[in-house]
Amino acid sequence: MRKELLIKKQKVMHLATTDSSGAPHLVPVWYKKIGTKFYIGTNTKTIKAKNISKNNKVCFCIDIGVWHPIDGMMVLGKAKILKEEKTVKKIAGEILLRYFKSLQEKSAKQLLENTDCVIEITPLKTSSWHY
Repeated sequence: MRKELLIKKQKVMHLATTDSSGAPHLVPVWYKKIGTKFYIGTNTKTIKAKNISKNNKVCFCIDIGVWHPIDGMMVLGKAKILKEEKTVKKIAGEILLRYFKSLQEKSAKQLLENTDCVIEITPLKTSSWHY
């Protein structure tokens, strides 16, 4: 499967960050690719956001399949936290529309209200596989 199709089809990314002692933190997240960058809506109180504020090196994996075919990609990148409210609400809304039919749905509204930052990831190195 081509990388772009995998990115479009798969809805969960596994994002790895590290804390100040170097301990890894791995979480599944919702995301959206816009242009060449990946975006994740979150809250500044989360461990991933706190980790990125101290160390902007991240890694993520997007994969699909348990047995033939298995497709995936791993990306090493640099992340930054976007906090400007207008930008955050716009991008977070775009992300949520991958998962909800409308931002008026109760869960979508709650998630959008709790999102006070967006993680922007610039890919530096990508590897992919298909079996």
